[in-house]
Amino acid sequence: MRFTLSLLLSTILAGAAHAQTLPDVTEKSIDQVQAMMASGASSAAITQAYLARIAAMDRSGPTLRAVIATNPDAIAQARAADARRKAGKLLGPLDGVPVLIKDNIETRDPIATTAGSLALKDNITRRDAPLVASLRRQGAVILGKTNLSEWANIRSTHSMSGWSAVGGLVRNPYALDRTSCGSSSGSGAAVAASFAAAAVGTETDGSVVCPSSMNGLVGLKPTLGMISRTHVVPISHSQDTPGPMARSVRDAAVLFNGMIGVDPADPATKGTAKYAHDFAAPLASASLAGVRIAVLHPEMSELLKVKYAAALAVLKAQGAVLVDVTPPKLDGLGEAELLVLQTELKADLNTYLATTPQAVKTRTLADVIAFDRAEATREMPFFQQETFEAAEQTRGLADAEYLGARAKSLRLAGKEGIDAMLATANATLIVAPTYGMPWLSDTVSGDGGEGPSAAGLPAVAGYPHLTVPMGLVRGVPVGVSFIATAWADQSVLNAGYVYEQAAHARVVPGYGATNDAGPGLDGAR
Repeated sequence: MRFTLSLLLSTILAGAAHAQTLPDVTEKSIDQVQAMMASGASSAAITQAYLARIAAMDRSGPTLRAVIATNPDAIAQARAADARRKAGKLLGPLDGVPVLIKDNIETRDPIATTAGSLALKDNITRRDAPLVASLRRQGAVILGKTNLSEWANIRSTHSMSGWSAVGGLVRNPYALDRTSCGSSSGSGAAVAASFAAAAVGTETDGSVVCPSSMNGLVGLKPTLGMISRTHVVPISHSQDTPGPMARSVRDAAVLFNGMIGVDPADPATKGTAKYAHDFAAPLASASLAGVRIAVLHPEMSELLKVKYAAALAVLKAQGAVLVDVTPPKLDGLGEAELLVLQTELKADLNTYLATTPQAVKTRTLADVIAFDRAEATREMPFFQQETFEAAEQTRGLADAEYLGARAKSLRLAGKEGIDAMLATANATLIVAPTYGMPWLSDTVSGDGGEGPSAAGLPAVAGYPHLTVPMGLVRGVPVGVSFIATAWADQSVLNAGYVYEQAAHARVVPGYGATNDAGPGLDGAR
């Protein structure tokens, strides 16, 4: 088991022996963690408190399986932060703050980057992804790696979100039998359960905003290019991006600040310097007075309609001008996006695997497919790898059909999709329900669920997409999305912050075995 058992055991013993000295980290924001340290609590003690909470809840108690590995170096990093604080040399608002990293993002710590697959169990690269190096330069404590939908949920069209061969199935802290969504499921469940102050996820299409929405969190899928993708296990260079996941908009913005930057190895980031600034500072003065917002009304359940209507009322009460819009048809977008993802998966994953340590024997997508077949009992007990197999048949990045599909998908999602709706409403933002309610985790049929999804257009276009909690429906979380055009990340953060501060909609998870269905199941007698 990759979960660091020795550290886990020492954490349990330390927690038992020093329970009175460990600070309470439950629901603590980044600012509150900083205030705790300013008042005398050490980063080492705070880090130990998060590790003790993981030990008590991740492989026992509710058994969330949100953390795939804790970092043996975390306490040493925290002690270094304490030394900097004592010397008056703090590195910024993240100094000494423990954060979790999705396990498809490399860190130089002595733990593997697996993307949830046994094929990468020996992938200890000793490299920091540039986004992790940036967080480290600002003093963040890398607490460990979070579980995920294996290979970021690209292996099969019948997958069970939140499951990986390495980590098992992530459970939703609000209802343990329901999905935490994918692929950043572990980051979502971990932050909801206060296993860290915040976490990093990644998204290709929905993998930050879906687990954020379904775990009662704020999640930002930023403009593609704001954050480097170097040393992140890839799916698609056209759509992949890391993003922050947190319990508040401000925390998401602070973590975002720590991740952004130009990376010469990632051409998509070349424009970032023009737009990068402190995204947290403007939130305190943010306003929606007179801001025109295009409102989408997709098909949804009556219960979700009620919650969404309440969210719109909050926006209107804050001075926003709401303009209903009808989305264009955009025929062929799904098919074009799929071809892009499959083609780039083969090319990008082959490139990545060629850079891994020699201990990693799967050097190509074809090798991974063969590995899964040989390890079918462990790797494919619930679903197969038909998407991998289709990707292996694609014809490369110079293929005319692929190039046409990329141009078509970008045009439909951007110019004829989001940009057209914004122009029709003369608006700067689009609002919509993020997703429906979390569905039951199903080992037989894979992912199910009903309801809308706001993820597709901003994912394909590379535009910013923020989800913020709307509260609970039948005991499980739902989110509201704010979407804008490229590089307007501050606009979605401002809108989400104003809504969050007025709505106060987030509810702390209860770790129930199932969701609260109300009294109706008992009948009248």
